[in-house]
Amino acid sequence: MLAFIGTLIVGLVVGLIARAIKPGDDSMGWIMTIVLGIAGSLIAGYVGRALGWYQPGQPAGWIASVIGAIILLVIYGMIRSRRT
Repeated sequence: MLAFIGTLIVGLVVGLIARAIKPGDDSMGWIMTIVLGIAGSLIAGYVGRALGWYQPGQPAGWIASVIGAIILLVIYGMIRSRRT
């Protein structure tokens, strides 16, 4: 249970940092910010393992997680602007 709560807190912090760094209006709630941070961490871990930066089972670092979340924010902004 503590690992799940830790994942939520890390996701929230990573999501908030990514939203603060990326300019623009990214209106989303707390839950989507947490999902953004967790997804950014997962993407950073996957890419890091594919490039040989991380070993299997090793989590991604904070900076890589924030960069992954920023990439997701950019993709989300491109999809959202295409709809409107």
